[in-house]
Amino acid sequence: MSNKTQSSEGAMVEYVTAMIGGQLFGLPISRVQDVFMPERVTRVPLSSREIAGVLNLRGRIVTVVDMRSRLGLPRDEDGKTPMAVGVDLRGESYGLLIDQIGEVLRLPEDGKEENPVNLDPRMAKLAGGVHRLDGQLMVVLDVDRVLELETKVQMAA
Repeated sequence: MSNKTQSSEGAMVEYVTAMIGGQLFGLPISRVQDVFMPERVTRVPLSSREIAGVLNLRGRIVTVVDMRSRLGLPRDEDGKTPMAVGVDLRGESYGLLIDQIGEVLRLPEDGKEENPVNLDPRMAKLAGGVHRLDGQLMVVLDVDRVLELETKVQMAA
């Protein structure tokens, strides 16, 4: 499945949108494996605070990354059940805990801009650019950068 399609207006890229701490994020659809409601997340002793734990998803052990913690945001206290986006990195499965899943957006590839200089540094280190939408900025998450810390934790173990 390719995330790029040709059309009369040029190359288009599809993003799965997600809300985290009131900010709109986009994940390239080619990197998204699943969208699910995480149940029975088991905490992993001595793991970083960014790792919410692990869970069993259809027979696969999935490491769950708390995106609020990863972005340096406070815990969500509104009591809503978080959603998770399943992604893959080098054959390992991960679930990114988000506040809310959105729709799939098809945006022109040439509409993606570099990170603005005034973008929050916590977001900028995980972003692979931005798209300016009607009255809103969508930060494109770079899945490899999001999971970089997780990889370092595993190597140190």
